[in-house]
Formats: sequence, structure tokens, C-alpha cells
Amino acid sequence: MFKNLLALFRSPDLRKKIIIILLLLVVFRVMAVIPLPDVNKEQLKTVLASSQFFSLFNLFTGGAFSNVSIVMLGVGPYITASIIMQLLTMVFPGLKAYFYEGTDKEKALFEQYTRILTIPLALLQGFAFLNLFKNQGIMTFGSPFLMLRDVIIATAASFFLMWLGELMTEQKIGNGISFIIFTGIVINLPKEIYQTIRTIVSTDPTKIPNMIAFFIISLLVIVGVVFISRGQRKIPVNYAKQVRGTKIYGGADTYLPLRVNQAGMIPIIFAVSILMFPQMIGNFISTSQSPFLLKLSLVLKGFDSTSWSYLIIYFILVCLFTFFYTSITFEPNEIAENLQKRGGFIPGYRPGQTTSNYLANTSRRITLFGALFLGSIAILPIILAKVTGITTMAISGASILIMVEVAIETIEALEAQLIMREYEIS
Repeated sequence: MFKNLLALFRSPDLRKKIIIILLLLVVFRVMAVIPLPDVNKEQLKTVLASSQFFSLFNLFTGGAFSNVSIVMLGVGPYITASIIMQLLTMVFPGLKAYFYEGTDKEKALFEQYTRILTIPLALLQGFAFLNLFKNQGIMTFGSPFLMLRDVIIATAASFFLMWLGELMTEQKIGNGISFIIFTGIVINLPKEIYQTIRTIVSTDPTKIPNMIAFFIISLLVIVGVVFISRGQRKIPVNYAKQVRGTKIYGGADTYLPLRVNQAGMIPIIFAVSILMFPQMIGNFISTSQSPFLLKLSLVLKGFDSTSWSYLIIYFILVCLFTFFYTSITFEPNEIAENLQKRGGFIPGYRPGQTTSNYLANTSRRITLFGALFLGSIAILPIILAKVTGITTMAISGASILIMVEVAIETIEALEAQLIMREYEIS
């Protein structure tokens, strides 16, 4: 590991790429501390402390949301646009061809559609949050034009972050959007760990064993996430020999990898987005004068991670979305057809529909395990906080998955760059 680390900095090209990414991340962090005008900071602290909805959203923006900074939306609109475009590939075959089998020009056009969709989503989210801040007394606007100004600023800043992410991706060391999210999550971890240790040691030393157990279990969870995220089922594939003239082609034996967690972090993001709606609606109607709406607001705002009903629904939604997203992205019919065209087959199964059925059944069994794993990872940090009484660590299952996935992806990309460089030298 240390040998590879030294090799990274010995290579001028790789060193330049790493420095560019770090500088772009510094730009993101500077923007995260530039607040929008007319923010009542005292009221903001009060609302954030009492609303888990805001605290959870703030986690994915690296504190930019808690500052009501110009990048308070983060890259959320772009991620939402990307998910919508991927779902639309199942409805429109033309988009599907662009996304999976298109030329470089067609794939670039697909990305352009995603960027265009990001703009209205950012405008909508910016207006919704600023209007929510207004109702909560966090921000005051003298006229609608001032709110429009802030909506445009937040939208432009979110679009600028998307561009920074693309510049990072061009360095071919990982996904730039993932780097931004990863930085936003990790940047607050040292502060949260320090505050947790300091608070428990100074106010309630009897919870020190619980704190130690919390950190040990958290490390074990990260190890489990790494293990399962890299886990895959290797399905053997044989290719028939083909004789062309005096030469023989093919005849190779390989395997088809099916990942245990094919859906990644998408199911958790979907589930969290849905579970945020009750609290968001509750915050919207909390300033109403109607007694019925005020009671409804209390009920909706009470639906948070402290309730067991929330955990059960959260677990079920993650499992359902795992099956749903895997069924969209994994197509056994196409895989079986491509194998047949290339002269490949799975030993013991006829090419065509039989192979497709085998792949579908195998994928469902693997997905069941992956869904239970994702559901457990999603709710385990919340259960740990309830059992140990340590609530100052605002880390979730989604953030753990993001950190692990991005770290592994970056390491693999760097190793690939080193191997390529050594190959070119030799």
C-alpha cells in the first residue's frame, strides 16, 4: 500500500490529477461557508436541533445546508435528475439505447439531457426549501424578488457544483459527484467524534462503555459493508471454439460476475427521500392557524427515526426498492442473447430462454440477500443510537455506504492508473 502511495506522488501526471481534484474540493468547501443573505442564525440553530429532516439533509451537503450557504442544495438536483433519466430508459427504448449501447456522441447527448433536467429540479427544490425557511422564521424576504434572487443563486451554485464534479471525473481517478458527497460527509466526522467523546466524558462517564461499543460496532459494520459490497457470484461461462480457415478462435473459459449488492446506495436514497415527506409536510403546515392542521403537523413531525414504526417501514422500503432497481438495471434476456451471439454458454443450461431463466432466478436469490443486507445497514446505526443512547453521531447507513463505495472506487481507479503507467513504461 505504501509502495503504491509513493508511486502516486512520483508520477507527475498522477500527482497533477490528485492536486487538481483537491483544489476543486477546496473550492467546494469555500462555497459551503458562504451564506445566503437575510438568515436568522439563532432561529436556524433551533430548527436544526429540533428537526431530523434538516439534520439528515445537512449531512449530505457537508454542513452547507446548516449554514444556508449558496450550495445548500449540494448535488442533490443532479443526482435526482440522473435517477429519473435512468428510470426513463425503461419507458423510452431510444433513451435506453443511448444509455447502454450508444456511441460516445449519443452518451454525451444523454448526459446533456440530465444536465438540462437538473435546472428545473434545482429551481423547484430551491424554492421549496427557501419557502420552508420563510415559514420557520429562518429567513425573511422583503419582496418576492428577493426570494427569486436566492432561488437563482442556489440553482446556479448547484449547477456549478455539477460542473466541478465533471472536471474531477475527467481526471479518471473516480467519480467527481461521489467525491463531493464523500467530502461533505467526511468533513464533519472528526468534529462529531470529538464532540461525542468530550460530551460523554464530561457529562456522563457511565456511558463510556456504550461509546466504546458504539465505535467498535461501527467499525465492524464498515468491514461488513466492504465485504458485501465487493461480494459477487461468479457464474462460469464457456465459449465454443470456432474454426475459420486454418485458425481456431474462441474456446476460452471465463465467468459472469453478479454482485451481491447490484443496486448500490440507490434504494436507501429512495427510501430516505420518501420518509422525509411526512416531516417536510409537517414543517410546512406547522405555522397554520387550523387546529386540525396543527394536530396533523405534530403527528407527521413525530414520524422520525426515534419510532419503531419508522424503522420497520424504512427496512421494508429499502428491500422493495432494491428488488425494483435491480429488476430495472439487470436484464437476463439481453445477457443471454449476447452470450448466444458470441458463442458463449453456461455449462448445464441451453443458450437462449433457459439461460435467461437461470440468470433471473440466480439474480433474485442474490438480490434477496443484498436487500436484507441493505435494509439492515440502513437501520443499524439508528438502532445503535437508540440502544447506546449516543445520538450526537449523525451518521446513517447511506453515509456509510457512500464512504465505503467511494473509497473502494477511488483505490481501484488509482491502482488501474498505476498498472497502466507501469505497462506504458515497460
